[in-house]
Amino acid sequence: MFVQQAIAILDSGVGGLTVAREVMRQLPKERICYFGDTARTPYGPRSSAEVIQFTHQIVDYLMLFNPKMVVIACNTATAVALDEIRSRLPIPVVGVIHPGARAAIKNTKSGKIGVIGTEGTIKSKAYELALRQLSPHIQVSSQACPLFVPLVEKGLFEAEQTAAVVKSSLQELSTVPMDCLILGCTHYPFLIKPISEAMGPRVALISSADETAREISAILYHKGMLATTEEMPVHQFFCSGDPWMFKKIAQIWLNDQIGVMPVIWRSPTIL
Repeated sequence: MFVQQAIAILDSGVGGLTVAREVMRQLPKERICYFGDTARTPYGPRSSAEVIQFTHQIVDYLMLFNPKMVVIACNTATAVALDEIRSRLPIPVVGVIHPGARAAIKNTKSGKIGVIGTEGTIKSKAYELALRQLSPHIQVSSQACPLFVPLVEKGLFEAEQTAAVVKSSLQELSTVPMDCLILGCTHYPFLIKPISEAMGPRVALISSADETAREISAILYHKGMLATTEEMPVHQFFCSGDPWMFKKIAQIWLNDQIGVMPVIWRSPTIL
């Protein structure tokens, strides 16, 4: 029986579902195999060595399913592990930082761009480097928002207290001149309403999900790897933590019923 090769998508938790949803919208024939490392989220405060170790481990697991592409839908993992993963895999590997940077460059008129992300992503300066590679004179203002990911992972993205946390976290950044703000963590689109309210109507919020899905489509088309089957794909979802919470959040975000398979790591260094 023919089994359609999947696009493997990995994230530190539920954040990569923002990318998965956009892939489903733009490429409805493609099958997705998703892994959320919810037992070890957030990645932002962790060391680069830990994030690289975790990313390699998840990729090794996903490769058991013979995917045709790997998407690192985690900004922190993209910042520190993308090049290593690309060097060892025989299939295309896509990150989310350069697509996000391209989208911001397309949208900015003032050349003043803000970036919010995890501590690891902001510390890496990956977005600043990507933006200045595209446009050397761009002015970039960056800020870490370490409180955001835990709120999303707990399913509190629509809670009243979350709006207060977001407003407080972005109070200083909201006074900095900019016309675009990159949501430099794939969890942050879950908080797009309170972030938009905190930053005001003059600041466009840039999610990497749309541009990442476009890059995935372009690569698969160029390599002749787009799905050709007429059957609706059956997606697979895995998580390393609480499958009930993951499923609850995923079904809200994807507006669909899904099954989730919990994965328990055997290594003593893994939660």
